[in-house]
Amino acid sequence: MDGIDDAIDALMLRFDAPLMSFGGPAVDSRGVTRRVPARSMITGLLANALGWRRTDAEAHQRLQARVRFATRLDVPGVKLRDYQTVDLGQPHLKAKAVGWTTWGRIEPRGGASGEDTHIREREYWADAVYTLALTLDPIDEAPTLDDIEAALKRPARPLCIGRKPCVPASPIFAGRRRSQDLRAALSEEPRIRRAGTGPLTAWIEAPPSAGERLDVQRPVIEVTDARDWRNQIHGGRRLLWQETVDPPPYGEGDDGD
Repeated sequence: MDGIDDAIDALMLRFDAPLMSFGGPAVDSRGVTRRVPARSMITGLLANALGWRRTDAEAHQRLQARVRFATRLDVPGVKLRDYQTVDLGQPHLKAKAVGWTTWGRIEPRGGASGEDTHIREREYWADAVYTLALTLDPIDEAPTLDDIEAALKRPARPLCIGRKPCVPASPIFAGRRRSQDLRAALSEEPRIRRAGTGPLTAWIEAPPSAGERLDVQRPVIEVTDARDWRNQIHGGRRLLWQETVDPPPYGEGDDGD
């Protein structure tokens, strides 16, 4: 392609699961889901694949600052709201008082609410499929794209897409692509079979100045999706362009789904 010297190296990720959730501002016991994956979620996913502990705050913070990605919506799916209730004071639960973790060992429950009845609502995207193009800036700092590719192929722990119940239906790593930019990577990555034909919605990170003007052709969405990993709070401001891409048909040059 023209300008190959200015091209970027991108990992292609596929989010395909019966249920997935991308989080968002929580009110009381209701956990919502955004339409677009959050930078903090992508950071946590990669860190989990690499085998980092959640307490490795500085490593998480640095990786989050380097992550650059664009998202394509292959299959919209439907939004599902799950009503959850459990009485942790029941004898059979009180006696065990443990929970499953991705560490492969049990974790005890405790605290002031350890024996209370918990009622929650959780939102998910059901039967949706996303394709992501991801790179790092700077590119040569550890962990590198090679490190992340290897970790996604053989993750240190089980991976989930947003919440523990959201187990992938297929490998998250979908390939590697050399493209002009992240938008081009999404445009060149063949669509999956279920995506049908026609343009697909995509979200591309926009410069901060994009929010100062109204662009009808490229709507700007503001998201708060960074995490202060040391204090475990969310903040920040990121602007996304919502536009469309028209990738090649299923089966053209790459394996599809």
